[in-house]
Amino acid sequence: MLRRQFVRENPAAVRAALEQKGVDVDLDRILEIDEEWRSLKSEGDDLRHERNEVSSTIGQLKAEGKDDEAEEAIERSSELKDELQAIEARADELEAELEAALLTLPQLPDDSVPVGDDESENVERRREGFDDHRELPDEIEPHYDLGEELEILDFDRGAKVSGGGFYFAKGDGARLEHALIQFMLELHREQGYTDIFPPLPVNSASMRGTGQFPKFTEDAYRIEGDNSEPYDDDDLWLLPTAEVPVTNLHRDEILLDDDLPLKYQAYSPNFRQEAGEHGTETRGIVRVHQFNKVELVNFVRPEDSDERFEALVSEAESVLQELGLPYRILEMCTGDLGFTQAKKYDIEVWAPGDDMEDGPEEGGRWLEVSSVSNFRAFQARRAGIQYRPEQHESAEYLHTLNGSGLAVPRVMVAILEYYQNEDATVTVPEALRPYMGGQERIEGHEAVGESAVGDGTDD
Repeated sequence: MLRRQFVRENPAAVRAALEQKGVDVDLDRILEIDEEWRSLKSEGDDLRHERNEVSSTIGQLKAEGKDDEAEEAIERSSELKDELQAIEARADELEAELEAALLTLPQLPDDSVPVGDDESENVERRREGFDDHRELPDEIEPHYDLGEELEILDFDRGAKVSGGGFYFAKGDGARLEHALIQFMLELHREQGYTDIFPPLPVNSASMRGTGQFPKFTEDAYRIEGDNSEPYDDDDLWLLPTAEVPVTNLHRDEILLDDDLPLKYQAYSPNFRQEAGEHGTETRGIVRVHQFNKVELVNFVRPEDSDERFEALVSEAESVLQELGLPYRILEMCTGDLGFTQAKKYDIEVWAPGDDMEDGPEEGGRWLEVSSVSNFRAFQARRAGIQYRPEQHESAEYLHTLNGSGLAVPRVMVAILEYYQNEDATVTVPEALRPYMGGQERIEGHEAVGESAVGDGTDD
């Protein structure tokens, strides 16, 4: 959330952010509301001062026997009271309207962010792991075909039970997913992260605090009611990312300087209604309505946030380094920067199974497995998260950062395709073997049920 004083004093910078991020907001109206509100506050102060002066004379006039003048003063005091109440009521209305309008303004991009219109103008910062990547089969089966052949992924039954965009991981597929979660959590513990196991429902106030609301209500899973209906602060939603509950862990609190930096990690299933268009790009477990993820959330002093941002990128990408998966780091341009972010890097793993036009020259495609973001004080101001630099100093808004560490299904896609063998088995990355009982290879399982062998009837 931007400070109203900043918006008032820097309208050109706010207009530039609206244009760069493609956000359609009537800034002129916001400035008009603010101007009227300030005018009413000033008028109210003048009336309050006049009423105090008039009231202070009433007793003196009565004591001097000037009853008519005292009565006039009483009437004037009553008139001023009515005028003041009307002005204060209107000012309160404008205050609420202004606060709601300020929530629709996006974060300003950092000056260092490359200017661009859309994702085609994001800047690749570096690639890792391509110089000595493993020898791949001549033909790589996409993860969705291989997963079904090995009986470790089941999309039809997922759709039957929950609808499109849901899947079952079975047998070694489920073991692989569990292993990835435990491996990521253990790795980040070694980096100094404290574990958080958050509640899965979050209230509207929490969604607003991190910037999901009011802009992205259509993507969330509401527990009761229709998404288009008005909601209260206490209404519940299934979390779209653990960023929401973990950031709001300290909502409306003042932390101490000695508390910072705080580094939290949280595993959670995540729920999002948007699942993209159908087609090869989203087929399988690339984009689903429920997915597992380990999220990294940092609370830091403002002067430390740039350095912590770079460190957070390193902590997230270390997962891919340990797994031996090639990847790249992308910096988002202004046109592809999210509503809340001042700066963002995407970590994209290489999945060689499906050739995409914008994939690497080696073939395959890039899959985003983490977006590492610096929000500056944007979320902290929305959620009321402050810290006190010194006991005798005023509280200030801290900076929040987060990044996935990582999104599990897409890492599974990369493993199933990159570690695929000529015989359609999958080599388990060495880093995961301790979490899979020493298993070195995924060879698949036998199908079950009549659908696997036929029902014994003639056509």
